[in-house]
Amino acid sequence: MSTTEQLSTRHLLGIKDLNSNDIQLILDTAANFKEVLNRPIKKVPSLRDITIANVFFENSTRTRLSFELAEKRLSADIVNFAASSSSVSKGETLIDTVNNILAMKVDMIVMRHPYAGAGVFLSRHVDAQIVNAGDGAHEHPTQALLDSFSIRERLGDVAGKKVAIIGDILHSRVALSNILCLQKQGAEVMVCGPTTLIPKYITSLGVKVEHDLMKALNWCDVANMLRIQLERQDIAYFPSLREYSMLYGLNKQILDSLDKEIVIMHPGPINRGVEITSDVADSSHSIILDQVENGVAVRMAVLYLLAGKRG
Repeated sequence: MSTTEQLSTRHLLGIKDLNSNDIQLILDTAANFKEVLNRPIKKVPSLRDITIANVFFENSTRTRLSFELAEKRLSADIVNFAASSSSVSKGETLIDTVNNILAMKVDMIVMRHPYAGAGVFLSRHVDAQIVNAGDGAHEHPTQALLDSFSIRERLGDVAGKKVAIIGDILHSRVALSNILCLQKQGAEVMVCGPTTLIPKYITSLGVKVEHDLMKALNWCDVANMLRIQLERQDIAYFPSLREYSMLYGLNKQILDSLDKEIVIMHPGPINRGVEITSDVADSSHSIILDQVENGVAVRMAVLYLLAGKRG
């Protein structure tokens, strides 16, 4: 794999730092890596001399495994760090933790952190390149990139498509990254959910706001169903999960009642029977497993292109 084009940034802290050329470059590079992943020998030596630390201060399954697999496919050396079993639980600060990891001569840090802006803070204090694997309810750039890649793969292009992001917008880092990523590629975006789960500032991002699920589904080409993030909800934002599901849950009956076919996405993990039923998640409308598969190729592309900006 060789590319003469380069990213405009040395870190991936959020979609807001990328321009439309960066996004296209990442998605085009990911398409090449997806071909590599479908070969009998799935490994390439692109990052053979690079050491990457996966530093996760928050629980993660899919994202951590996806990054780890991407790193291994690129032949990088990997250090895994989980905060729950580390000195962080003894009171060590973020800077101390990372400086200790850097003392081991790490080139790149993939970090998930419960506080918004943790990646930006870190990028100002350490020399290593930072990849944001999710910071609080702020951004999750690689998820937005793999979502765009999956839409492009299914529908041919992102430009001109209508994408509805449905559910817990207020607590979602996926929502903000997706809104920015889709708009930079020329898509129209609508958010849909209960008033209590739609942030007040959201219209300033140039998105449509809808509170009626059927109206949103009839408008869109793609519905991205977000998980209700109970672990981030400090107060009750709706009466019960059952009531939420009755008003905003997507089932096969609703899907079949639409006069067009739409694409269903979900960043995972799915609360089956809450925001989406099993017969929808497992239907031909759904590209949820494609998203998981594409995550590895997209993260390979991000790491590969950032490695080209070292120094």
